[in-house]
Amino acid sequence: MAAQIPAEALQLRSLVRSDQTLELSLATVPVPEPGPNEVLVRIEATPVNPSDLGLLLAGADVATATSAGIPDRPVVTALIPDAAMRGLTARVGESMPVGNEGAGTAVAAGASDAAQRLLGKKVAAAGGAMYAQYRAVDAAFCLELPSDATAADGASSFVNPLTALGMIETVRMEGHVALVHTAAASNLGQMLNRLCQEEQIPLVNIVRRPEQEELLRGAGAAFVCDSSRPEFIDELTAALTQTGATLAFDATGGGKLASQILSCMEAAANAKATGYSRYGSTVHKQVYIYGSLDKSPTELTRDYGTAWGIGGWLLTPFLGKIGLEGLLRLRERVAAGLRTTFASTYAAEISLRGALDLDSLAAYARQATGQKYLIRPDLDH
Repeated sequence: MAAQIPAEALQLRSLVRSDQTLELSLATVPVPEPGPNEVLVRIEATPVNPSDLGLLLAGADVATATSAGIPDRPVVTALIPDAAMRGLTARVGESMPVGNEGAGTAVAAGASDAAQRLLGKKVAAAGGAMYAQYRAVDAAFCLELPSDATAADGASSFVNPLTALGMIETVRMEGHVALVHTAAASNLGQMLNRLCQEEQIPLVNIVRRPEQEELLRGAGAAFVCDSSRPEFIDELTAALTQTGATLAFDATGGGKLASQILSCMEAAANAKATGYSRYGSTVHKQVYIYGSLDKSPTELTRDYGTAWGIGGWLLTPFLGKIGLEGLLRLRERVAAGLRTTFASTYAAEISLRGALDLDSLAAYARQATGQKYLIRPDLDH
C-alpha cells in the first residue's frame, strides 16, 4: 500500500443497544487493501440522503439526543421509541457503517485492468459504508467523473439520479403517459422535473408550500399543486385530467396524500368516461410509496373504484429488474448530465465529526426541502 495512505482511518458507526438507545460514534478502522477488481477511494464528499437516515438513526427520537465523549470523538445517544425498536431486534449490539454513496479519489487499485484504469481518477461510488475516510469499492460500482468535476459534483450521482431515471423507466414499462411526484421541490424532485422536460413526459408536481411552487415554476414546471391550499383537490384533479397521469411516486408515505391522489385520478378518469359503472372507472391507477417523510399511518379512503394499486418502490430491486445492461445505460445518462440534469445542491458541508454535532444532526434529520447536507470526510484528516 502506498506510503501516503494511512494504516487506519475514521468511519461513522450506528449502534442499536439493548437498552433501547441509539449510539452514533466515530470508529478507527483499518484502511483496507483493495482486492483484484477494487479501488481504494479516499472519500471526499458523501451526501446525507433520506435513504441513509433509516440506518443511521434507526427511528430514534432525535429530540432526545445527547452528546458525550471528547471533541475529536463525540458519542451521540438518543432514545428509540417502542414502535421503532420492535423492528430492530436483528440490529441490537451490531455497530454498523453508514452511507450509500460518495465520491473521491482512487488512491490505490487492484491488479485488474478495470481497477487500474481508475487509479488516480476522481470517481463516484456506491456500495455502502461511505461515511468514512477510505472505502474499498468494486470498480464495477464506480463512475469515473469528468476531469474538471469535483467530488461534490459526483457525490450524489447514484441514489437520486438513478431513482429519477427509474421513475421514468417505470412510466414506460407499465404503459403510463404521465406521472405525479410528491415532495417535488427536493433535490430529487428538481432532477425529475428537468428530466421530464427533456423526455417530454408530463409531470404533476405536488409541494407543501408556496415558495416551493414558485421554485418549480421558475424551473419550467407546467403543473405544480400546493397541498396546503384549500383548492388543492380541484387543482390536482384538473392537472390529472389535462395530463392523463395514472402513476404517482409518493415520498411522504403516511397520511392521506396517496389516497387523495388516487381519488383525483379517479375523478379525472370519470370526467372522460362515456357511461356510469358502480365499480368505478376501468383505468388502473397506481401509487408507489418510496419514502417516509410522514411517519404516520397511510390512510386510505376508498372512493376510487376497484382499478387501483398501492405498493412500495425501491431503487435496488428496480435495478435488479432491468439488469446490468439497463444499469449501465442509466449510468451513462447520469455521467452525461452530471452537472446539469442531475446536479445536486447542498445547504451545508460538514466533516464526519460535524455529522455528530447535535445542531447539524437535528437539521439533516428533519429532511427539510432545500436542507440537504454533504459530509466531507477529507476535512477530518
